[in-house]
Amino acid sequence: MARRGSAGTARLARARLTLIGPGLSYLTALLLLPLALLIGYTVFQRGRFGGIDYDDGATGDNFARLADPLYAGVLADSLRLAAITTVLALLLGYPTAYAIARLPRRWRTVALVLVVLPFWTSFLIRTYAWIVLLSSQGVVNKALTGAGLIDRPLELLYTEPAVVLGLLHSYLPLMVLPLYSAIERVDTGLTEASADLGARPARTFLSVTLPLTVPGVLTGCVFVFVPSLGNFVVPELLGGGRTVLVGNLIRDQFLTARDWPFGSVLALALMAFLVLLLMAQAWAGHRLGGR
Repeated sequence: MARRGSAGTARLARARLTLIGPGLSYLTALLLLPLALLIGYTVFQRGRFGGIDYDDGATGDNFARLADPLYAGVLADSLRLAAITTVLALLLGYPTAYAIARLPRRWRTVALVLVVLPFWTSFLIRTYAWIVLLSSQGVVNKALTGAGLIDRPLELLYTEPAVVLGLLHSYLPLMVLPLYSAIERVDTGLTEASADLGARPARTFLSVTLPLTVPGVLTGCVFVFVPSLGNFVVPELLGGGRTVLVGNLIRDQFLTARDWPFGSVLALALMAFLVLLLMAQAWAGHRLGGR
C-alpha cells in the first residue's frame, strides 16, 4: 500500500508538472531571465559607445544617480499625471459600472462588450485618432470655430491635458470592469432594507453600496494607475515630447542614451514601487473584505 501510495503521488506530481510546465517555461524565458539580466546590468557602467562596460567591475553609482533632482521631478510628474488619470477614471467609471449593473440582465453583456470594444483596435491607432481630433486643424477646433465659440484654434495637442485624456481613454475600461463586478455582487436586499428603514438613496449609497464596493474601487485604481505610470507612447504622441514620464525616461536610457545600467536601475526602481503598491492594495482589500 505504501508503494502504491508513493506511485500515485509521483503520478500526481508528473501530471501537475505537465500542466504547469508550459506556463512555467513561459514565465522563466520571458520574465525571470530578463529580470535577472536587468539586475545584473545595474552594477556595471555604461560603455564608451553605449551598452555595458564589464571591464571596470561592479559599482553602485547607478543607484546614487536616482537621488538626482531631475529624475525626482520626472517621477513626481509621472505620479501626478497617473493619479489625475486614476481619479478621473474613477469618477467616470463608477457611474458607468453602476448603470450597467442596474440594466436588465440581457442588456448587461451588450453594455460590457461596448466597454471593452476599444481594446479590439490597435492602441497606436486609438492614440493617433486623438491627434486627429485635438490638432489645430482637427475635428474639435474646426467644430468650435464653425460654431463661432472661438476665433482661432486652441492648443489642445501636446499638452498635459491631452496626455491625461489619452491615458484615460486607454485605461477607463480597466476601471469599469472591476467596479461592475463589485457592484453586481452587492446584495440588493441590503439596499432595499436601507430604503425601508427610511434612508434616502444618497445615504443608502454612501452607507451600504460604496463600502461594499471599496475592494473593487481599489482594484480598478491599481489597474489604471500602474499602466498609466509606466506608459510612454501616449506622452510621446499626445505630449509631443514635452511631457516626460518615467516610461519615456526608461525608454530613452535604453534606446537613445544607450545607458543600459542606469536604465535597468530605473526599471527596477519602478517595478519595486509598483510591487509595494500592489502589496498595499492587497492588504487594504483584505482588511476591508474582513470587515
